[in-house]
Amino acid sequence: MNETVRRDERHPELRAALRALCAGFPPEYFRKIDAERAYPDAFVEALTRAGWLAALIPEEYGGPGLGVSEASVIMEEINRAGANAGACHGQLYVMTMLVRHGSAEQKRRYLPRIASGELRLQSMGVTEPGAGTDTTAISTYATRKSDRYVVNGQKVWISRVRHSDLMILLARTTPLGLVARKSEGLSLFLVDLRDAVGRGLTVKPIANMANHETNELFFDNLEIPAENLIGVEGRGFRQLLDGLNAERAIIAAECIGDGRWFVEKAARYAREREVFGRPIGKNQGVQFPIAEASIEVEAADLMRFRACDLYEAGEACGAQANMAKHLAAKASWEAANVCLQVHGGYGFAAEYDVERKFREARLHLVAPISTNLVLAYVAEHVLGLPRSF
Repeated sequence: MNETVRRDERHPELRAALRALCAGFPPEYFRKIDAERAYPDAFVEALTRAGWLAALIPEEYGGPGLGVSEASVIMEEINRAGANAGACHGQLYVMTMLVRHGSAEQKRRYLPRIASGELRLQSMGVTEPGAGTDTTAISTYATRKSDRYVVNGQKVWISRVRHSDLMILLARTTPLGLVARKSEGLSLFLVDLRDAVGRGLTVKPIANMANHETNELFFDNLEIPAENLIGVEGRGFRQLLDGLNAERAIIAAECIGDGRWFVEKAARYAREREVFGRPIGKNQGVQFPIAEASIEVEAADLMRFRACDLYEAGEACGAQANMAKHLAAKASWEAANVCLQVHGGYGFAAEYDVERKFREARLHLVAPISTNLVLAYVAEHVLGLPRSF
C-alpha cells in the first residue's frame, strides 16, 4: 500500500487517518479471520470507536455529518489497505434511509446510539428467493393490526444480520392487485433484531466463497411496532432508492480500493521478482496489463465522484451511481486477474493475500446489483431503449 496520499486524491486528511488506523491491522490479521471464517470484530470496533461508521449521521445526532463522498473514501481506504469493507459497509448506505426518511422521534431515539457505537445498523432485508433483483416482486408481507405490523415471508442473501442490532426491512403492505404500479404498496421498517430473532424471525447462515456473512431470513408472524414504519406506508420503494444510489457509489469506492490494492501489489512484485536475470516488470507482457488495469481503475474513480457529487447536491444520480459501480467492479476484477497472473503460482498462496482478495473482488460483479441489470438500466433510462424485462 502506498504510504503517502497522492496530490490528486480527494480528502487527503481523511485518507491519512484511515491509513493510520488500518496500519494497526496487518495482513496476518485478515488472513487469520478469513481462514477461520470469522468476523473482524476488533477491526470493526476500531472503526466504530473512531467514528468512521457514523460518517453520514448529522452532527446534531452525534455524528460527524460527512457526505457520501467522504463515506466512499472511508470504504475505499479500508479495501486499499487489504481489508474487506463488506464486514461493515452496510451501516453507511443503510443509514441514508433512516437519516433521510425517518421520523424526528426515530432519529432522536436511534441515531445518537448508533453514532456512539451502542447500536449497529448493518443490515438491510430486501432480496427474496422468488424475486432476486426484481425488487417490486417481493412477497414478504406486513399486515397492520392495531398498533403493530405482523410480518410473514422470507429473505435471502441478507448480510451482517448476526453482527447487527437493527435492520431496515422492505415488505409489501398493499397487495399487487390493489396498486397502480408494482413499485407502490411497499414499505420500509426498522427491525430491532435483538427482539426479533427467535420471536418470529429465524436466521440461517449461508456458507459462501468469500468470508462474507450472509443469511436466509424466515419471518413467521414477526410483530413490529407501527412506530417503526419509516416514512410513508406504501412509498418504501422510492425511499429505498435513496439508499441504493448511495450504496452503488460506496460499493464502487470499495472496488476502486481493491483495484488499487491489486495494481500496487502487482507493480511491487513485478519490480522485485527476478527471472532470467532481470525483473519481470521489465517485460512489456507484464507491464502493459498492470498499466491497463491502473487506467481502468482511475477512470472508474472519476465516475464514482461524479455520482457522489450529484447525490450530495440532491440531483438525480441513478445512472451515474450504477455506471460507477459497473465500471469499478469490472476494473477491480480485471486488476485482480492481472495481479494473480503476475504473481504466478505464488498468487494462489494464502500468505500473499492475493487469492483472498481475488475471491472478495469477484462478488461485486454480481452483488449488490449484477452487471446485466446495470446494463438494462442504462439501456432503458439513459438510451431510451424498450424495457427488456
